[in-house]
Amino acid sequence: MQMTPTVASCTMRCRFCWRIQPDDISIPLDEMETPGWDEPKVIVEGCLEAQRQILSGYKKHGRPNRATYSEAVNPRHVAVSLAGEPTIYPHLSGLLKEFHLRGLTTFLVTNGTLPEALEKLDEEPTQLYVSVCAPDEATYKEVCRPQIPHAWEKLNRTLQLLGSFSCPTVMRLTLARNLNLKDPEGYGRLIERASPTYVEAKGYVYVGLSRKRLDFDHMPSHTEIRRFAEALSGLTQYRVLDESPDSRVTLLSRLEKPIRLGGDKPCH
Repeated sequence: MQMTPTVASCTMRCRFCWRIQPDDISIPLDEMETPGWDEPKVIVEGCLEAQRQILSGYKKHGRPNRATYSEAVNPRHVAVSLAGEPTIYPHLSGLLKEFHLRGLTTFLVTNGTLPEALEKLDEEPTQLYVSVCAPDEATYKEVCRPQIPHAWEKLNRTLQLLGSFSCPTVMRLTLARNLNLKDPEGYGRLIERASPTYVEAKGYVYVGLSRKRLDFDHMPSHTEIRRFAEALSGLTQYRVLDESPDSRVTLLSRLEKPIRLGGDKPCH
């Protein structure tokens, strides 16, 4: 299940992001002006109900696999991402705890611009993803277009925090040709400094409202992503562990094999 507690609030306006942004439709909107917040239990129960409603039509569609359908309407894993920046949500620990109490694992995805929110967590996610989409501050400002001051410094502070987490951590590099798919040495220095469990090199995909900001030619092939990952491997202690050509993703780690959850699901 994929969800977000902050659908319309974000600290950045990344050019590669699929979601709608104020400049796309020429409507002024302060994405840091937050609404009233729902309590974690309300959000979790609403997400689980929405998951069942979204999938309910498959009951009457052809001959669905009953076991697969049952798994889908009773999810075991939740990605706290989708849209917006989830660390803006002030009850994040409570949200993670509510999911865990229901037996779900949590993959928290953050852009790293609010390290103080991560420092305050008293409930860790099952896995923590940090999006790192530039090898230097100038590229960061061009690609990610932060809406708060000192965002680059805050991202680097978040990277320094990764070692304090007991859960697996991931640096996810969303890479676009002729934009930020460059300077493996710069990324390599960030990787060595943060020492995450995994590094995920992921190719930008030309979808959603990102098509108003980027061109089709910005979308790299999997071959390019694999080649870039191999360059990172040569510069760091990380080696290629896995890949998904259809998704244009290559995974690196210092592990011999991925951590598995409950003995059946890879933790990446």
